[in-house]
Amino acid sequence: MPMKNYILRLIALIIVLVSPAQAKNQQPNILFVFSDDHAPHAIGAYNGWLKSVDPTPNIDRLARGGMLFEKSFCSNSICGPSRAVIMTGKHSHKNGFMNNGNSFDWTQQIFPKLLQKAGYQTAIYGKSHLKGRPQGFDDWAVLPGQGLYYNPDMIFPNGRKRINGYCTDVVTDLAVEWLTKKRKDGQPFMMMVQHKAPHRNWMPALRHLHLYDDIDIPEPATLFDQWEDNAPPARHQELEIDRHMDLNYDLFVDLTPDYNQPASQERQDRSAWHNMKRMSPAQLKKWRAAYAPKDAAFHKAKLSGKALVRWKFQRYAKNYLRCVKGVDESVGRLRATLKDLGLADNTIVIYSSDQGFYIGDHGWYDKRWMYEESLMMPFIVNWPGVTKPGSRDTHLIQNLDYAETFLDIAGAKIPADMQGSSLVPLLRGQNPKDWRTSIYYHYYEYPSVHMIPRHYGIRTERYKLMHFYQFGNEWELYDLQSDPDELQNLYGKKGTGKLAANLKKQLRDLQKHYEDDSDISEKPMEWRDKVRPGTAEKN
Repeated sequence: MPMKNYILRLIALIIVLVSPAQAKNQQPNILFVFSDDHAPHAIGAYNGWLKSVDPTPNIDRLARGGMLFEKSFCSNSICGPSRAVIMTGKHSHKNGFMNNGNSFDWTQQIFPKLLQKAGYQTAIYGKSHLKGRPQGFDDWAVLPGQGLYYNPDMIFPNGRKRINGYCTDVVTDLAVEWLTKKRKDGQPFMMMVQHKAPHRNWMPALRHLHLYDDIDIPEPATLFDQWEDNAPPARHQELEIDRHMDLNYDLFVDLTPDYNQPASQERQDRSAWHNMKRMSPAQLKKWRAAYAPKDAAFHKAKLSGKALVRWKFQRYAKNYLRCVKGVDESVGRLRATLKDLGLADNTIVIYSSDQGFYIGDHGWYDKRWMYEESLMMPFIVNWPGVTKPGSRDTHLIQNLDYAETFLDIAGAKIPADMQGSSLVPLLRGQNPKDWRTSIYYHYYEYPSVHMIPRHYGIRTERYKLMHFYQFGNEWELYDLQSDPDELQNLYGKKGTGKLAANLKKQLRDLQKHYEDDSDISEKPMEWRDKVRPGTAEKN
């Protein structure tokens, strides 16, 4: 028999002998680690102004071994809606979860259910924030609502249970237990590990309470932005470190379980105070031992004006980064577990967060806006044998693309009604000619905490156009190439009319493409006649 025919018959015999179950084993596992409010510039690998603090050595190591997406964006910068977009591969107006007051319809088509049909074992641990009992998962344990940092309650399929410890560690423990004891050998898996941290109120693990005590966190260049060139929304918000960050409830000054002083604002987040009531005596003792001397020094200093803003920024930024440190340690522990179990070579590890966050940028904290700091979200993928180590992708991607990507990885069919695109070609280093040249954004939650009005917009490679439609015809236009900090609103300026008209057309085309007709037809509201008391003086 000729050698060529012999080889062909041998290959055919091998194909016949490989069972469907064996073939399924070649599907890669997926570990999706997802944090809350982790800004890309608080990840060393993103080379932001916080890189010098070295906040994320384990996540940076993940990026060095895989691909980092430099232009990764959310479609609605708020916790629950971002998660709903990821689950469905559809914009908020399509999946029905437009703001945190909504309840997610778990009966609808979501990617975990489709992965189960493709032969995957699925699990989710940590923050769901979609309300209701998760569907599409073989095992799960989720936080009720935002959850607590210390000694959190977790909701399991058989009921609610309090687990002592620090939330990031508790979630990681559950994930490691599933990998070592509940995972089925020979079956591919997709596990979502979703942390509460570093969400407000930024309560670090006890072991991190003194982290960064010996350094000053670098300040953002825009810490004292006065929003002089913005449309009115930027001056009518409630998320300034200066006016709105509460010394006690947000920054823990003198905060104890029996604290009874009124908050500084109507919509004050009191979760840290409530959480302290759940702390054990030993936890509380260590907590107060760390903060009491700092509180005493603060009172002695009697700060005001810009000095007070700078102190508040340091206290806030350090607590935020201390929470990030716990998440980074989780990533390291999960990867070590995969290695110990011999799963690392066939497991795709992905790190992301639900949106970006302001760490003093523009004088703010929180998210919601379409400005870059809250629009951008980290997305790092380590796919052994596929993603080129240390590679950086610059295509425009969104959380709208995650569901399609997971399905493509699994070899499952992507439903036609999903609105994103699989990132697998990009992960393979390809440059699809038909890739999107712009992304669409729509935020809905007003009136609500921080009072950011509803708005939608378009971001291209170079430009951004936003429409604050709830209060009339307010527009902002930025050239991100010459003005990356978005300090110069070009809308209505001489010589920009043609550019604005072109972007408006592209924006309308995107709304038509995504079938978004939800831009409130109600009568526009009037801006509140509001003086901004308590702001720091300008130099």
